[in-house]
Amino acid sequence: MADLPRCRRASWSDVEGWADRVAARVRAAAAIPETIVGLTRGGWVPARLVADRLGVKHLISLRAQHWGVTATPTGAAELTEGLSGPVSGRSVLVVDDITDTGDSLGLAVRHVTEQRPKRVESAAFLHITHSKFVPTYYAEEIPRDAWVWVVFPWNYWEDLATLAERAAEAGRGLDQVRATLRERCGLDVSRADLERIASHVPIG
Repeated sequence: MADLPRCRRASWSDVEGWADRVAARVRAAAAIPETIVGLTRGGWVPARLVADRLGVKHLISLRAQHWGVTATPTGAAELTEGLSGPVSGRSVLVVDDITDTGDSLGLAVRHVTEQRPKRVESAAFLHITHSKFVPTYYAEEIPRDAWVWVVFPWNYWEDLATLAERAAEAGRGLDQVRATLRERCGLDVSRADLERIASHVPIG
């Protein structure tokens, strides 16, 4: 039977609160950056929200692939797209959504550091305590023994498709898949949402 993680579905209200807390901690440290680097894909929305709260206009991207359907064949984090703008001589904040292993954010910070910025700090909305990389700022810490797969609003449909396909291995049909997701993942999704993905995910 497919491995199905326990899940926590984040709301936009959660996201707004995390963005507020990260921005407040950056301000409290008197470390408002000149440039924010959003680690795409997961860190792009958090980076934009933090940039808005801090009044930072220079927002650029850097892409790493690691988790989920974008996982690399080896499972290791890899940079797949370079920085979309300059960081040399600037104070920089690199932002991601979550540090789980910490590989992606750690790799991104090392890459930015190689470009000779004035200062590099990092931030994540969520930090899992078993992460090998600890961001400078984070909004919420999740203990290792309370690990869950966080389903963010910006990748809900992608995660739902992946989880539903795995759940279908325990029994196909929308009602069965919905029940499996509820029981195994703690994820309560509507039948309508499953109907929406059933056209391209073999769960029916």
